[in-house]
Amino acid sequence: MNKRNFLKSLIAVSVLATTGAISISSQAAEITKLGFLVKQPEEPWFQTEWAFADKAAKDLGDVQIIKMAIPDGEKTLNAIDNLAASGAKGFVICTPDPKLGPAIMAKARSYDLKVITVDDQFLNAAGEPMTNVPIIMMAATEIGERQGFELYKEMQKRGWNVNETAVLAITADELDTARRRTEGSISALVKAGFPEKQIYKSPTKSNDIPGALDAGNAMLVQHPEVKNWLIVGMNDNTVLGGIRATEGQGFKPENVVGIGINGTDAVSELSKPKKTGFVGSLLPSPDVHGYRSTEMLYKWVKEGIEPPKYTPIGDPVLLTRENFKAELEKKGL
Repeated sequence: MNKRNFLKSLIAVSVLATTGAISISSQAAEITKLGFLVKQPEEPWFQTEWAFADKAAKDLGDVQIIKMAIPDGEKTLNAIDNLAASGAKGFVICTPDPKLGPAIMAKARSYDLKVITVDDQFLNAAGEPMTNVPIIMMAATEIGERQGFELYKEMQKRGWNVNETAVLAITADELDTARRRTEGSISALVKAGFPEKQIYKSPTKSNDIPGALDAGNAMLVQHPEVKNWLIVGMNDNTVLGGIRATEGQGFKPENVVGIGINGTDAVSELSKPKKTGFVGSLLPSPDVHGYRSTEMLYKWVKEGIEPPKYTPIGDPVLLTRENFKAELEKKGL
């Protein structure tokens, strides 16, 4: 090879190498970073949402999911700062407090970040739902109605005398989702023929077992005439708190029916060898929540397709002692 041809070859190789480097650099630059912020990362529900957000990212091909825990308001706002600094274009969030909505949106707008809420809807300064922020969540009223329907069906299956039966509805009406679930359940019971005057509401100070236990005890002592109880609550733990209250008041499992909502917090109860009044839980779809919210945010960022303001996810599975292991496995839980 003469000197001239050698130089031509050297230049060609150099151009190819440079082009390849630019191509690789371009590909790296095309990766879309999206945040996925959840309030309780240790919970199986949120772990499943994260897992299916990752699956959506893999299917989409050019997405990186930045997963962050946000247990309180300060960490939430700091997380948004960190997302912006890392080059993220938007985030999915399950807020630790719906009242943080205005602060979250103000911070997001300052960085031009797109936001989709999942599971819990933001509230404005007046405590009203922020309907201008896209949300994907279980259909609260509908899942409540299903709870009421299943409770009534179980009551009929047991042959209870309706005149000896009452409903203990553990409520948290300051939370819109909780209110819609319990109202949906009560509405379904009344529609099925249950006497409205035998439905007793007892507000809980916290949506966990201790809070619901206190709320349940406060109501049970007021109605010693009731033989059988149906228990309504916004999630597994509020229903379980009601179950614990009936146990403390001496009611046998044969005289109590509770059906929770969420599924993931019901595993230990459904695993007990001895049956309790907790007969099942309605399992929504954290897998769908994680996948769909990520997919919608990606299309909004990359293609300018703004998601609907409200995307309801319905059709929950009723977990029982007989089927819960198989059904949870299907969801990756």
